[in-house]
Amino acid sequence: MIGIVGIVIIFVMVFGGYLAAGGKMAIIFKTLPFEMMMIGGAAVGSFLIANNLAAVKHTAKDIGKVFKGAKWKPDDYRDLLCLLFALIRVTQQSPMEAEKHIEDPDASAIFSQYPKILKDREAVHLICDTLRSVSMNYDDPHQVEEVLEKRIEANLHHAMHSSHALRTVADGLPALGIVAAVLGVIKTMGSIDQPPEILGKMIGGALVGTFLGVFLSYGLVGPFAEKVKSVIEEDSHFYQLIREVLVANLHRHSPAICIEVGRQNTPSHMRPDFVDLEEALKRVKQEAA
Repeated sequence: MIGIVGIVIIFVMVFGGYLAAGGKMAIIFKTLPFEMMMIGGAAVGSFLIANNLAAVKHTAKDIGKVFKGAKWKPDDYRDLLCLLFALIRVTQQSPMEAEKHIEDPDASAIFSQYPKILKDREAVHLICDTLRSVSMNYDDPHQVEEVLEKRIEANLHHAMHSSHALRTVADGLPALGIVAAVLGVIKTMGSIDQPPEILGKMIGGALVGTFLGVFLSYGLVGPFAEKVKSVIEEDSHFYQLIREVLVANLHRHSPAICIEVGRQNTPSHMRPDFVDLEEALKRVKQEAA
């Protein structure tokens, strides 16, 4: 919602200021379709040249994050801690019992209580692969921690591709606006024998290209790239939390200590309250009894 508000403010302030200063929209409306065709078309074409089909789909999907915001909400972090608590308890108390949850999470009674987390295959695989390493008797928990860190970094790098792609388009838009403006000047020079009032409108139309390129770059596409980046970085804390809790488990800490390590490492605006989390964990224990 706040993204839509931002876009509305941009258009109202820019064009409202232009009209308040005595500007006329007629010349902009007249040339806008042609300038947009040149600048927007060139930008889309350049984007397609620079990216494969998977990256194009990925970027188109991620644009929605500008308006939806982060995928994981505070309640999801609480649910994740509850899920990890239940799994760690089972793993420490009965490794054989834990195996069925790890090997087939879709059929797991524990995972099924948290459908949103279960739908995220990367989160599920991260949990199951790490818990599986416990049964493999890893001697060095730091080795597992390093593997997890590299895996999360690789996933984050891949997720950031859409932000980088949008940033590249934003960087190129001002230059594409100049290209459109130069073409407008060339057109004007071909009509140099026309009266000044006609030449003035033609030059004004050419300058719309420069305006449009800069406006799209710094007013829309650039902020979109930054928003996508910030949302991806915020969502990555969810996977970092999984790492923190499961590494604590590899150090043979009790389930309660592992969960508190995770809670303390959760971003402050997403961190569950200690009392609320305790109540949630009590319910987990009661359901497991």
